[in-house]
Amino acid sequence: MATRRLRAVAPWLRFLALAALLGAPGTGRADDAAKDAACRDGAVRAVQKRYEGIRDLRARFVQKTRAVSIGSQAAEPTVSQGTVVVAKPSRMRWSYETPEPSLVVSDGKTLWIYDPGFGEVQKLAADGGAFSGAALQFLLGKGDLEKEFTIRLLSCEAHAVELELTPREPASYEKLHIVVDPATGNVSRTRVDDLVGNSTVVEFTDLQVNLDPPAKTFRFDPPAGVRVIELSSPKRD
Repeated sequence: MATRRLRAVAPWLRFLALAALLGAPGTGRADDAAKDAACRDGAVRAVQKRYEGIRDLRARFVQKTRAVSIGSQAAEPTVSQGTVVVAKPSRMRWSYETPEPSLVVSDGKTLWIYDPGFGEVQKLAADGGAFSGAALQFLLGKGDLEKEFTIRLLSCEAHAVELELTPREPASYEKLHIVVDPATGNVSRTRVDDLVGNSTVVEFTDLQVNLDPPAKTFRFDPPAGVRVIELSSPKRD
């Protein structure tokens, strides 16, 4: 379960549109196509600029993970929620509150996945594939949307723009969907679809940026008596 949660964390991500492009309906297919292209391009530029200017962010999140078994349909989604703090370079803290407390913490060098219910913590290096999830890469300021993804506009509304991002290089996921606030460029929702049909949706609220969290936010010291499991970093595809 903790590994799936890491993929979701790693899962999270980027995006936006210009209000002037959301006005009167087009008079034909050419007009509609031009407006869609302008909305898509404006969204990409605005979100890229927004997150390049962010040092850190804090938000509440609700995560819905829908897993499938081979040869069967997806089960009802598992819902969890909590708070997340992300800071450059490559630091993060996901504090899960429900349905059970758990923690995912990285100082950019070491990644910890702590599950108090099992009395164990998983430890691995954070310099490998741990940060390969597209949403997290972008929030950490390492992503370039146009270079890394084929981008398709799914919807262009006055208060939300949805983009579908397909990685240009082999990755551990198939597609990333993002929804952004066109007034701010903030990401309000991400959805990651992996290669076997699992999907994870993360919705963000109460977003705050550039709060300069202290270094101890991203430090983890295993509690006494907790079993530490050393894992190898996942390799990039």
